[in-house]
Amino acid sequence: MLTRLTIQNYALIENLDIEFPSGLVIITGETGAGKSIMLGALSLLLGAKADVSALKDSSRNCVVEGEFEVDGELLVLRRVISPAGRTRNFINDEPASLAALTEISSAIVDIHAQHQHLLLTDESYQMKVLDYYAGTGSQLEDYSRVHNELLQLENQLKELRIQIAKREGEMEYRSFQLEKLMEAKLREGELEELESEQKQLANSEQIRESISGAVNCMQPVGGTIVQNLKDAVHLLQKCSNFVPELEELCNRLESCRIECKDIEDELEMLAERIVVSPQRLEQVEERLSLLYSLMRKHGVSTLEDLLEVQKGLQDDMAGADEDVAKAEGMEQQIKVLSAQREELAQLLSAKRKEKTGELATELQASIRDLQMPYAVLKVELSDTGKYTAKGTDLIAFMFSANGEKKLNPLQKAASGGELSRIMLCLKSLMARFTGMPTMIFDEIDTGVSGSIADKMGALIGKMGERMQIFAITHLPQIASKKGTHLLVYKEFDAQNNATTRIRVLSPEERVNEVARMLSGASLTEAALENARVLLKETI
Repeated sequence: MLTRLTIQNYALIENLDIEFPSGLVIITGETGAGKSIMLGALSLLLGAKADVSALKDSSRNCVVEGEFEVDGELLVLRRVISPAGRTRNFINDEPASLAALTEISSAIVDIHAQHQHLLLTDESYQMKVLDYYAGTGSQLEDYSRVHNELLQLENQLKELRIQIAKREGEMEYRSFQLEKLMEAKLREGELEELESEQKQLANSEQIRESISGAVNCMQPVGGTIVQNLKDAVHLLQKCSNFVPELEELCNRLESCRIECKDIEDELEMLAERIVVSPQRLEQVEERLSLLYSLMRKHGVSTLEDLLEVQKGLQDDMAGADEDVAKAEGMEQQIKVLSAQREELAQLLSAKRKEKTGELATELQASIRDLQMPYAVLKVELSDTGKYTAKGTDLIAFMFSANGEKKLNPLQKAASGGELSRIMLCLKSLMARFTGMPTMIFDEIDTGVSGSIADKMGALIGKMGERMQIFAITHLPQIASKKGTHLLVYKEFDAQNNATTRIRVLSPEERVNEVARMLSGASLTEAALENARVLLKETI
């Protein structure tokens, strides 16, 4: 419940700090005194839009803070509005998003303002009432989870099918490209090998002539360089014992002889390997032409890049197959979820139907107590065959204020005053099932008077026995019910600037306030006596 409310710099409120008790809290005051201002400030804690025009002093922050007792623990909600229009939100002094603040506050405070009874004509609200009454929360949660999962999966499948269709339009060409690359049997490093071989084959005659010429140079007429070096070594060795330096020169000449011999042998072997083959040259050049053509076609400059293109096409083809398999798997999941949703929808509908009669009977009895003795209310549930977030059911509150001869949908059959009374009965009923600790009625009694107002006050008072009820009212029949009575009023300073105040009324002050509500500005003895009669059970 709301135990304390602090408001700073909001509209006509300079600084307000007030504590609230449990049970029924009655709030009255003359028109324009600021009852709606206090409610507007409280609405900020419930997520209402902040407006800098509401700041009393446009140079200072506006602060609204509410202390709540929830399950024995203290919960503090605070909202700060800067002159620039920025807002900050706090939950137990910790910064929080507006969504988080709204989610928490909406679970602990319900404000019923004027004209909110029009909610009664909304089909989704009527279904919400039935679900609370029938206790279908867990069934609705299970159904909604499967329904949302199914919708999400259907959307994913739709997007995947679009992707598959788009790919299919490209796959034929991609498949053709991949086929050509696969036929080419590309091999890493092949291009460099072929280019080298092509150069050799194209110049094979010249290469062989050059090698042969080099060998001839090493084998002049009358001997060979190798033999001459061998002979030179032999001659020098004869004198090496006499000239020590010759030993080193002999070794060097022997090394030259060996190296020349190796070169001569390798040149001869190389000459044998040089192939002069116009046929092989044609084959190599055809292969190179194919590789160059494929690289140009795919816009790459190396064989390695061409292999990457091939791999990319292979991945695309594999991805297309995976998408088709994935789509088939999703279709199976959708069938399973669809069956689950249908079963859950039927269970949800069956449980709702079990309680429609009881809900209608209880509401009708409560409505008839508010001076509509011939009122008839029925709750009709029909299957639309269409799946929505709330199931397949269509609900209609059927009503007649004048007996059962002709029932029409509530929005067509009930007047504004009747809707107000029905909404009060509904709120009273809902309070038992929602666990809402605090409910605020903002002039729900508009358009009623006399004994009807008295009965509405009795119903509100009864609700105050089970939960905290704030009743902002202009009717003495409601203001006189047992509870704490707060008066909202204005004070003016020397400059004639108004400030809204609120205070708890003493028993005698309550008599005067109720009398004012009965007679207007001038208090008559008759009005005072009437007020005492109305308040005799509370003071």
